[in-house]
Amino acid sequence: MLTTSVPAEAAASPPIPSAAADPIRLVDPELRPILEQIPPLDLGMDNLQAVRSALFPPAMSGPAVQPKDRYIKGGEGNPKLRVVVLDPAPGRSGKPAILHIHGGGLVVGKPEVAIVELQQLSAELGVLVVSVDYRLAPEHPFPAGLNDAYAALAWLHGSAADLGVDPRRIAVMGESAGAGLAAAVSLRARDRGELPIRFQLLRYPMLDDRTALRAPPAHVGRFIWNWRSNAFGWTSALGREPVMDSAPVEAVPARAADLGGLPPTWIGVGALDLFAQESMSFAARLMAAGVPVEMSVVPGAYHGFDAMVPQARISARFIADWKAALRGALNVETGSAPSAP
Repeated sequence: MLTTSVPAEAAASPPIPSAAADPIRLVDPELRPILEQIPPLDLGMDNLQAVRSALFPPAMSGPAVQPKDRYIKGGEGNPKLRVVVLDPAPGRSGKPAILHIHGGGLVVGKPEVAIVELQQLSAELGVLVVSVDYRLAPEHPFPAGLNDAYAALAWLHGSAADLGVDPRRIAVMGESAGAGLAAAVSLRARDRGELPIRFQLLRYPMLDDRTALRAPPAHVGRFIWNWRSNAFGWTSALGREPVMDSAPVEAVPARAADLGGLPPTWIGVGALDLFAQESMSFAARLMAAGVPVEMSVVPGAYHGFDAMVPQARISARFIADWKAALRGALNVETGSAPSAP
């Protein structure tokens, strides 16, 4: 059984500053009400199955772009991998495409968690979306999830003609753990030199297992995804508790020695998110390596804020920013999304 203990570094942390004694005051007012409906959660083996069984919002009915399941060969040990395909214009060629990888701390989730958002994105940008139902830890630790995500990218490239996709305009994107996997897919694609990626979009990415070794300030990671849940996610994925010295090759994007040659990148995160520091550090390293980077750090925002409260003003700005980044990277002109035939 997997367990998560408090590391010595965390146990020896200094007292919480008085300014952070009431973290809710730092949250944007429009993002506060929903927090009253969400009890604090330390994800672990005792509640993992209950969290996995939570229902997701249903997909929008027609005329919205409808999701369709396809089954492809997955990574090693997974002969049948489900991918969900959203095609805004079947039969039309030259469409850009996005490989989407869902979040969930590497231990929960499926494409349906973001299906409404993906339906809207597909229609607005006229882009084909493939969301991958990768294997989850702890039952399937690293490299199962990465292998499945990379297999989906390979299938997307190999099926580009049949899908009506321009293989020169394929992006990868994800949220949270999915964004971390997207970064890992980009690193593998760069190293193998076989599957070009035009752009990577990383929303509050889970990039660094070492974050689980340092207790954050009280106002950081307090809401939605906290330090203990993060430690459980990384422990599950790695098959052991994180250690400062090392991690398996490819498992942790932030540990990659060289970030040069990665595709242009957009990274966005809330200032109150547990992943804020690792996101900013990753962006700085990308810039130092000569990779074009755009970054958005949103004051008063916690993990997943734009998906949870999309109508908030700061969420709307954030969503507009990351969609604009995709539109520009994939050469999609505003208002040019094709209608279904």
